[in-house]
This record gives sequence, C-alpha cells and structure tokens, in this order.
Amino acid sequence: MSAGPAPRVVLATHNAGKLRELRRILAALIPGFDERVVVSAGDLGLPDVVEDAVTFDGNALLKARAAARATGLVAVADDSGLTVDVLNGCPGIFSARWSGRHGDDAANNALLLAQLSDIAEEHRGAAFVCAAVMVDAAGQETVKLGRMPGQLLREPRGDDGIGYDPLFLPEGQTLTSAELSPEAKDAISHRGIALRALAPVIAAALA
Repeated sequence: MSAGPAPRVVLATHNAGKLRELRRILAALIPGFDERVVVSAGDLGLPDVVEDAVTFDGNALLKARAAARATGLVAVADDSGLTVDVLNGCPGIFSARWSGRHGDDAANNALLLAQLSDIAEEHRGAAFVCAAVMVDAAGQETVKLGRMPGQLLREPRGDDGIGYDPLFLPEGQTLTSAELSPEAKDAISHRGIALRALAPVIAAALA
C-alpha cells in the first residue's frame, strides 16, 4: 500500500484548526492538491518557539524560520491579534495573554470589556490583524497581511469562535465572528485574507 506523498510544507503551529484552514485554502487553489503534503509543527514534534518579536510579521517569521531550519521543508506561519482603536492598537501582539495568562479567553475578554466599559459605541472600533509568512528552502521570505475591521460589542455572542470572536462584530455583518459559519468567517477573516494572498506563493513552491 502506498504511503502517499511526502510532506513538503510545514505549518509552524500546534493548532489543528489552522492546519485545516490552510489545507482548505490550498485545495481550492491547487488542482489535484493532496492534503498530506502539508503537516504541522505539532505533527512533527517540533517545540514551540518563543515569540519575542514586537510585530505580527516578526513573530510569524520567527516561527517559520525555526520550522524551516528544523525540517528543511517550506515553512508557513502566521501571527494574529486584535487591535482596538481607543487602546492605540492594543492588545495587538499581546492579544492571547492580555490578562496575564496565555490563552485564557474568558479572562482576556473580561478584561477588555472592563477597559471599554465607558466607551460609546461610535468609539469601539477594532480590527483583527494577521501576518502570514512563508520561508522556502533557499531562505526566501514572503510576508502577506490581512485585516478584518469591525466593532466591539458590550457582551459576548456566539459559541463557535475563539479568542475575542464573541465580542467582535465584523464590518457589514449582523453576526459576530463567533456566530459565523467557518466558511463565512474564512471569506472575510484576517487570517483567510492573509493566507489566500500567500497561497499562490506556496503553490509556486510546490510546483
């Protein structure tokens, strides 16, 4: 029995949802795409990378460079977060640990709501931002950015999102990011925009 194609792209994440999303996007762009050519850093047992850069693209590049060095494969990574207008772009790169505990969505959301409690609706503008990057076998680096503007609500709505999704109403939408279907969210999300921009570069590396 054939073992299938060998992996050729490593997504520098331990997040299975991000891996599924990248595979979906590439499958739509590359005829005959086989999802087995893309694996995650978690699949390969790679350690997490310390994200100590001060920009989204800087942190994404740290992860992609480390994965490319460790595997010799084309490496893809992303870094993303929420930027709030009245907080001068914060939480930004600190989005996942805004409350002081990394990945505590409930605490992060509660703190953000408290900080904005006296802010009127017309000043609750925000945006999700994503930097998606690729580092190829020759060390060539490509960076693509995606942005989803919107507004922050006063209480969470929806159960399907992660992070600040239940508080975020994308521009032009009546549903929060946590209420949208995965397909509807992919079509407008910061990560979807950035990965679709990067996908042709990945496709060329696979050609």
